[in-house]
Amino acid sequence: SGANLSGANLSFANLSRASLNSARISGADLSGANLSFADLSGAALNSARISGADLTNANLSGLNLSGLDLSFARLSGADLRNSNLRGAILSNANLFRADLRNSNLREGILTDADLFGANMGFTNLRGANLLRADLRGAILDNANLGGINATNLKACPSSLPSGWVCENKSLIQR
Repeated sequence: SGANLSGANLSFANLSRASLNSARISGADLSGANLSFADLSGAALNSARISGADLTNANLSGLNLSGLDLSFARLSGADLRNSNLRGAILSNANLFRADLRNSNLREGILTDADLFGANMGFTNLRGANLLRADLRGAILDNANLGGINATNLKACPSSLPSGWVCENKSLIQR
C-alpha cells in the first residue's frame, strides 16, 4: 500500500486483514490493535508501539523490529522469517507456531513467552533471555544459542542444535 501512517494513534484499531505492505508506520501507536492476517511486509515500523497487539497470522517477514516492545503481543502463526528482532521485548508474547526461521533475536527478551511449536531453525538467539519460556514442540535446529539464558523453562523444545541438551528445564551446551 505504501501508506504513510507515521506517528498515527492506531491503538486498539481494527486493521484485521489490512494490506500495509511497504507502509510507513514509524512512531505509530499500534498497542492493542487488531492486525490479525495483516500484510506488513516491507513496512517501516521504527519506534512503533506494538505491545498487546494482535498479529495472529500476520506477515512480518523481513521486517526490522529491532528494539521494539512486543510484550503481550499475539503472534501465533505469524510469519517472522528473516526479520530483525535484535533486542526486541517479547515478554509474555504468544508465538504459538510462529515462523521465525533465519531471524535475528540476538539479545531479545522472551521471558514467559509462549513459543509452543515455533520454528526457530537457523535463528540467532545469542544472548537472548528465555527465562520461563514455553518451548514445547519448538524447533531450534541450527539456531545460535551462545550466551542464551534459557532456565526454568515451562517445557523443552523438540529439537536443538548439535551439542545442546535440555535438562532440568534448562538449555545446556555440552
